[in-house]
Amino acid sequence: MTSASSQRGLSNLRRTVTWLFITLLIIYLLYSFNLILNKDSPECTNSLSSSSELSTKESISTTFPQTPPSENLKNSTSLSVKENTGEPETGLKHIVFGIAASTNLWDKRKEYIKLWWRPGEMRGVVWLDKNVTIKKNEDLPEIRISENTTKFLYTNRQGNRSALRISRVVSETIRLGLKNVRWFVMGDDDTVFNVDNVVRVLSKYDHNQYYYIGSSSESHIQNIFFSYAMAYGGGGFAISYPLAKELEKIQDRCLQRYPGLYGSDDRIQACMAELGVPLTREPGFHQYDVYGNLLGLLGAHPVTPLVSIHHLDVVDPIIPRMSRIDGLQRVFESMKYDTASIMQQSICYDKQKYWSISVSWGYVVQITRGNISPRELEMPTRTFLNWYKRADYTAYAFNTRPVTKHPCQKPFVYYISAAKYDRSKNQIVGIYHRHRESYPYCRWKIESPESIDAIVVLKKPDDNRWQKAARRDCCEVLPSNNSYLYIWVGNCRAGETSEM
Repeated sequence: MTSASSQRGLSNLRRTVTWLFITLLIIYLLYSFNLILNKDSPECTNSLSSSSELSTKESISTTFPQTPPSENLKNSTSLSVKENTGEPETGLKHIVFGIAASTNLWDKRKEYIKLWWRPGEMRGVVWLDKNVTIKKNEDLPEIRISENTTKFLYTNRQGNRSALRISRVVSETIRLGLKNVRWFVMGDDDTVFNVDNVVRVLSKYDHNQYYYIGSSSESHIQNIFFSYAMAYGGGGFAISYPLAKELEKIQDRCLQRYPGLYGSDDRIQACMAELGVPLTREPGFHQYDVYGNLLGLLGAHPVTPLVSIHHLDVVDPIIPRMSRIDGLQRVFESMKYDTASIMQQSICYDKQKYWSISVSWGYVVQITRGNISPRELEMPTRTFLNWYKRADYTAYAFNTRPVTKHPCQKPFVYYISAAKYDRSKNQIVGIYHRHRESYPYCRWKIESPESIDAIVVLKKPDDNRWQKAARRDCCEVLPSNNSYLYIWVGNCRAGETSEM
């Protein structure tokens, strides 16, 4: 009885196992058949790919702990959303100026600041070492006294400890807690800014990113002694808000690590190197480590917005026989009608009289007898000496050409005298009078420009010129009389060139 029951149990188990095996085999065959039918299906491929990526990401996340994104990356991510929702373009209200000044030179240098400062429109602070007396009617930024820096080590025998104080202008300005700031712009008290071009240049960049913007020295030797990677402080430099915040966190510790550096700007660059932020070059920031006459440089300004001019106490007045302030004031009077185009060069030719003409708009016009190629005219003439007062053309970080010794090719120079805006024609009228000086005897039979007492330059305002590809303006000699030469300056027309 027991044996018969055991046999029935074994028989039932065999049947169960057999059916289970058959069921699994059918499932396997159906699954395999389904794979064969769908092996080229995109959905299947994507599903498998997503599954594979997911497993890979899970593997990585379990291997390395995830680091939360930095504040800067969060801003970068949200930038496109802000642009799409109409975030306002960068304007003067988003920029804060930090001006490094000295009490000893304040009475003289404050006149430079008055030239470009716009009370009620701009924000900024002049940082001094001691208190000064300010008159009520003086249009100047807020005055503050820098913090004590005696705790910092300074070992450079050729420099001055004031470099420590000036380098901290960045951090001390940030600590004021000003709102709605996108950029901090630093400069010296003998630096003159074209603030509209400051805005134009900075508007090109994402203020949510880490940007350190400026330019090198004009002196090759200065750049070797200090660094080609450094923004020279006299010419001014700009730091985006998030980068300025990071700099403020480390700057005091950073300063202690570089007691042997000379100035404030190389200390800033040393800290930028620790933050891993390179210099973004904008050649319109001008340090002007030169002596003498700036005519050669400003008369052939590169095709880029003029942002700043420095070392105004070192170089000659930009208009001869005028004070430094009065000469700059005259240029600023012209500049207000078209800030984007100030100092921009145009080249044209009077083919009947065989003259080469170079216009630095708002500043100077030069006429030279004979045909001089645009390639030469756009190269600055060496009317200046390098920072070590040597006439060494290899000492510059850019190409120059010698002042001509040929008696017939000494240029006739016409400096800006007055400018006005003709509203009916939407046209700026600039009058340039000849600089009175002696000229050597010339044997050429070419007519002398000496008979031209003044040049009238006509130009339409062009506020948006730097939103297009950079190109030098064209100019054209208009019908004129014996004592006045009329010139049109503006965007090159289709097919127009500066052809000799």
